[in-house]
Amino acid sequence: MERLLNFNEPLDVSLLDRVVTTMYTTTNTQERTAVNAVLTQFQEHPDAWQKVDTILEYSQLPQTKYIALQILESVIRYRWGILPREQCEGIKNYIVTTVIKLSSNEQSLQSNKDILGKLNMVLVQIIKKEWPKHWEQFIPEIVGSSKSNEALCENNMAILRLMSEEVFDFSSGQMTAKKINELKQSFYKEFMLIYQLCEFVLDNSQRRSLLVVTLETLLGFLNWIPLGYIFETKLIETLTFKFLPVKENFRNVALNCLSEIASLQVENLDHHFEKLYGQVMSQLRTFLPPETNIAAAYENGQDEDQSFIRILSLFFTGFFRNHLPILERPQNQQLLLEGHHYLANISLVDEDEIFKICLEYWNKLASDLYHEAPAVYESQQSVLMLGNYGAGVGLSSPRRQLYAKILSRVRQALIRRMPKPEEVLIVEDENGEIVRETMPDSDAITLYKSMRETLIFLTHLDCEDTQTIMLEKLAAQVDGSQWSFYNLNTLCWAIGAISGAQSEEYEKRFLVTVIKDLLGLVEMKRGKDNKAVIASNIMYIVGQYPRFLRAHWRFLKTVVNKLFEFMHESHPGVKDMACETFLTISQKCNRKFVVVQLSETVPYVEEILQMLSTIISDLEPAQIHVFYEAVGCMITAHPEAQVRDVLLAKLMEMPNQTWVEIMAQAARNPQFLAQPEVIRNIANILKTNVKCCTSMGFNFLSQMGRIYLDMLNVYKAYSEMISSAIASSGHGVHTSVVRSMRTIKKESLKLIEIFIEKAENVQLIAQNFMTPLLEAVLRDYKTNIADARDPEVLSVMTAIVNKLQGTITKDVPRIFEHVFECTLEMITKNFTDYPEHRLHFFTLIRAINQHCFQAFFMLSGQQFKLVIDSIVWAFKHTERQISETGLNILIELLKNIQDTGPEVAAGFYKNYFVPLLQDVFFVLTDTFHKSGFKLQATILMTMFEAVESGKVNVALNDADPNVNNSQFVRDYLAALLLGAFPNLSPATVGNFAMGLFSYSKNPDAFKLHLRDFLVQLKEFGSEESNEELFLEERELALQKASEAERARILSVPGLLPPSQRTDDMLG
Repeated sequence: MERLLNFNEPLDVSLLDRVVTTMYTTTNTQERTAVNAVLTQFQEHPDAWQKVDTILEYSQLPQTKYIALQILESVIRYRWGILPREQCEGIKNYIVTTVIKLSSNEQSLQSNKDILGKLNMVLVQIIKKEWPKHWEQFIPEIVGSSKSNEALCENNMAILRLMSEEVFDFSSGQMTAKKINELKQSFYKEFMLIYQLCEFVLDNSQRRSLLVVTLETLLGFLNWIPLGYIFETKLIETLTFKFLPVKENFRNVALNCLSEIASLQVENLDHHFEKLYGQVMSQLRTFLPPETNIAAAYENGQDEDQSFIRILSLFFTGFFRNHLPILERPQNQQLLLEGHHYLANISLVDEDEIFKICLEYWNKLASDLYHEAPAVYESQQSVLMLGNYGAGVGLSSPRRQLYAKILSRVRQALIRRMPKPEEVLIVEDENGEIVRETMPDSDAITLYKSMRETLIFLTHLDCEDTQTIMLEKLAAQVDGSQWSFYNLNTLCWAIGAISGAQSEEYEKRFLVTVIKDLLGLVEMKRGKDNKAVIASNIMYIVGQYPRFLRAHWRFLKTVVNKLFEFMHESHPGVKDMACETFLTISQKCNRKFVVVQLSETVPYVEEILQMLSTIISDLEPAQIHVFYEAVGCMITAHPEAQVRDVLLAKLMEMPNQTWVEIMAQAARNPQFLAQPEVIRNIANILKTNVKCCTSMGFNFLSQMGRIYLDMLNVYKAYSEMISSAIASSGHGVHTSVVRSMRTIKKESLKLIEIFIEKAENVQLIAQNFMTPLLEAVLRDYKTNIADARDPEVLSVMTAIVNKLQGTITKDVPRIFEHVFECTLEMITKNFTDYPEHRLHFFTLIRAINQHCFQAFFMLSGQQFKLVIDSIVWAFKHTERQISETGLNILIELLKNIQDTGPEVAAGFYKNYFVPLLQDVFFVLTDTFHKSGFKLQATILMTMFEAVESGKVNVALNDADPNVNNSQFVRDYLAALLLGAFPNLSPATVGNFAMGLFSYSKNPDAFKLHLRDFLVQLKEFGSEESNEELFLEERELALQKASEAERARILSVPGLLPPSQRTDDMLG
């Protein structure tokens, strides 16, 4: 095998074939590793490309030929610019000749199909480099050769399609902006020749495969070619009358082309689009009559038939989205309704992707119709409007009347296949049994959100029709005529989905009927599974209508009491859902529970506290924690602090009693804490406190003060026990006893972190909570073995710094001493161990940099260097969140340095500017860190601007301090990049370095300059996408879209999910 690496001798192609065969067939791992190493060295040899012609000519193995073409493609991508001109011409001529040879007749075209695909891709890479500057006649040559030979023409069409995709679809991040524009303009300029070729083939060829590939090539062109080639030629007629009627081979690709045309957004071409739609409909009726049961046809059809129905849905939705006003003209309304009839039938097809295509359009149509006369909340309406809101009065609109029957069918379709919302925990498994959901279905949740929004718009358009459909379906469940788990579930999920989309009066009448029927149904039905399904639906629906519950106390109380009954059910998931629903209701209706209601003598929360032990008697610990969180929501709604404290004490009475007993026993015998039952009890008590603190925030102060010092003593006691257990057993932290003890430490830290984050009195926290906390936690963290250090300690320290800010600055050196070096030692051995420690550690560094920057000046020079090293380590990390945290720290550090005095800044620049510059360029040009491009660019722009503007007030060149800093950085960067990337020319690197200074005050130009440079690098020109270089633009667009979406949701009653509605919205 080593002979393959001797490039001074002729290549033994048969030996290379044997090596490749071994690579793909051997089962010996060592042999495969050795063979792979030789092939890798062969491929990476700078002269390997000169053996490609020999390999392609003499090799008998397709895999070997493929490897040869990979070698050649790599040379074209990354070394083309430094090859002598004659070598470039030689490679180009060889590839063109080989492609023509292999595609010149039918037999050769079919037998070499795979290798031709790779050759075509290599040729396209050459075209991208050569055209138009060094290959002006490319388009005339390929068009001319195509007319001489149908087999050659077929392959040329594939090349043109690949070229179009490379330029118009996949060029971003793969070529410089200038080159992309140049290729696009060349395409526009010479497209007439390409179109004439396509037209010639479609008119004259009888070769099916050539006609199909020509249609596919045209399909790739349609989203960018000048519109005249579409609307001022016979293209549409050819597609509609010649190819659409022919099922075999042509119908689907022809309809794909027509769908692409139908989706074009252009003005002043109404007549052409009207004609297009009419022609397609006339042809469609001949082979798919309007009365066809499309759902059944799809289910029984072949792959080609199913694909046709999917494309047909794309045609209709694309045309309707962009050209609906044309069809709404009186003379076209019959065609409009006929098309919507087809689409409504397609919506019944049992295939998710097709349904999503239809759903997207129904959502847009319903939204547009709604926004013609939007509904408003009752508080915004006049008295005269209240009786009509949500009652279908909007049907007086001619457009709404036009679509009324179609939209009623759409309501039916949506209700019958409503997916499960995430709040529902009871599901039917593949065996038809009712079980608790173990893994949420993210696809179903996403689909539910889209369907929910559409159904809300449809309800606004005609509330009465929506109610009629739902109540008829519910009646069929009650009388048993259509009873099934599936039917009841989809109906109830749809009922929950339209919360807030009706007027309060309509909602009340509707909901009272629904809940009464369901409560009657749960009493009527026998069987554990039946009751579980009905119970889950009742709980889901009541959780979605907080406005109704807040306005009707008796109903609210009845619902809550029913939830308490469900908390004693034995069916898996019912108790979970009862607790979650109770929490949802408590969050939205909390004030109703802490005031005395009519006909009541005390607030209902007091009755709950009286019955507490009975209510939770059958709940598991995790469910009890949720229950306590819910009651905490109620208590925190009380306006008087003293009453809140009394209620909180009553709520925590049982866990506090157990806590006091444990503390008393532990005081007499510390080993009492080591008993497994005691450990479980303490862990549950702490988790209960965590949940209460989560819902009550700083109102939890009285309870926190009650257990705080004892909790820290317990923390220290278990720390000592863990250390002793590790020392005596030698098994580390992985025994069950040690894990249980660590759970208590983690829950203690979690409770402290939540309490500090929600604290409203910073001075109180600083004076009363900090000293005992730091004493208990810091020393324990430092002295423990690495595996026993809790990452939550770092998280708590971060919360302290973020909350107390400058108040804690004096304690930062102490925190630094106990957590910094020992944690850094843990996380710098590799990029994988201790992932939680890594993230929390760098987040802590960032918090100190943001709020306690002066604390860095209290550190020694060696300690500060460790800080800088840790920041570098962070932004070199391969985990994105950690890497971006490190980059953000550096950005903020550079800003803080510039804001300090000149002496401090000079010292920093002298010691760290050049090393940091090198490290940032390391990650900038490393493909593992593409996602950090925005932050990397910000750092570099800051650094180059600092040099250019003279903010770097110290000589950076130690060898010759007289050299200007700008010149030194340019020279240093050029040497750095040329050493790392030998495929770059000195002129390219020099221009790049100059541009970094020139654009250092223009963020957009600076980033574009960086991107254009990066796509020239070998590492960034690989097959993987460079889309992450444009992550900032995408994130900004997403942010703007998110803000617009939020405003849109708030403008439509019901669109905002009940869990996100504020008290003002609920009344």
